[in-house]
Amino acid sequence: MKLNFPTYLTLFRVGLTPLFIVAFYLPTKYAPEISTLIFFIASITDAFDGYLARKWNQTTRLGAFLDPVADKVLVAVAFVCVAEYYHTWWITIPICIMIAREIIISALREWMAELGKGPVLPFRFGGK
Repeated sequence: MKLNFPTYLTLFRVGLTPLFIVAFYLPTKYAPEISTLIFFIASITDAFDGYLARKWNQTTRLGAFLDPVADKVLVAVAFVCVAEYYHTWWITIPICIMIAREIIISALREWMAELGKGPVLPFRFGGK
């Protein structure tokens, strides 16, 4: 399978996720700024990978699969880090609900696609 630039951007975002975790727990006063910068860079790649893939006609099944997975993993990791940092129920419970919702929605989409009954929804930037 030949990889293209948009897929490399997605894989780069996947690679930034463990780097975000390391930065979040760095024993330095700059850990929040460093981890925020990494999250910001990952978010920028999310905005461009799909756009470039469509613009350059380089959409792939791998990219279509990997992009939402990379998004959900990055956001879930960030949520878990925040919940662990604050250790309060009023932050942890909503985060658990949001992560569970994402997992359920993703599972239902995959299941419906497997059954061939899932609607093909076109990309809309408002969905970001």
